[in-house]
Amino acid sequence: MSPAQFTRRSLLVTGGAVVAAGFRGLADSAGAQSIAPTRSMRGGSNNYLPGAPIVQRIGGGGFWMTGTVRRAVDGAPLAGQRIQIWAHTTEGHERDPHSHGATRTDQDGIFRLEMPQIVPAFGQAHGHLAYDDEEYKTVFLRPVMASSADNSLSAHFVLQPV
Repeated sequence: MSPAQFTRRSLLVTGGAVVAAGFRGLADSAGAQSIAPTRSMRGGSNNYLPGAPIVQRIGGGGFWMTGTVRRAVDGAPLAGQRIQIWAHTTEGHERDPHSHGATRTDQDGIFRLEMPQIVPAFGQAHGHLAYDDEEYKTVFLRPVMASSADNSLSAHFVLQPV
């Protein structure tokens, strides 16, 4: 038997094939993992009003509530999902109907709704958000702001089919 002939070119080709196979294996295993659904947060449903209307803006605006909605199985963005938002703001308490509104996600699963500045209630500046449609399990979120001076707050939903 003759010993194997290793040239620079054969080493590069073989090494490239090994690296490509490794990356493909990583991508395949990453795709096989499912994304855990978002769990409802304690206190998230406080002052929830079922059926809040879809609105262009809550009150006078100046503060942005944003986020994303994805499917738990594969992480795909979910378009057209209804997200209800409410909070204690400079224009009203979180139990006031005029402090509630809903919006829908765009084609990339992103939502944005302008509302009045959130102010602290019970010592914390926080918002309330809900996914409350029938296709996926209901989720209530209650994210707390890092500072009551912030002018935006984000929340992200990963929804599990019913």
